[in-house]
Amino acid sequence: MVISLNNSDILLMDGDCGLCSNVALFLYPRLEKKSSLKFLANNSEKAKNIIDKLSKKYQKADTVYLVRNDRTYIRSAAGIRCLLYMKIHYRILFPLFWLVPLPFRDIVYVLISRYRHHIFKRPNTCIFPDLD
Repeated sequence: MVISLNNSDILLMDGDCGLCSNVALFLYPRLEKKSSLKFLANNSEKAKNIIDKLSKKYQKADTVYLVRNDRTYIRSAAGIRCLLYMKIHYRILFPLFWLVPLPFRDIVYVLISRYRHHIFKRPNTCIFPDLD
């Protein structure tokens, strides 16, 4: 099943999360010029349509999703793979983070995601539509 948005890779994040907004604002200016990464808020209609096409285990994940080359990555795997869209000095960090075993990465991810709304102020409006 091919899931695409104009032949782009798609990063789905919480549009009401201050951390997610800050991550998107950090990523966007550092993307390679040829990058095909698009940002969508999880609660947008386009994102809901994409999530509905994913397998059941991914539909219930309620996390960050990266849909890339007809594959879906979630949690820390999605976050780390974002490095591959960035300029070279960020991309070289990818193998270092990937060496950390997935269970450990996801434990850190879950802890951060659990407390993100307490630490980061929620944005007044979703910034993701402005980034495309």
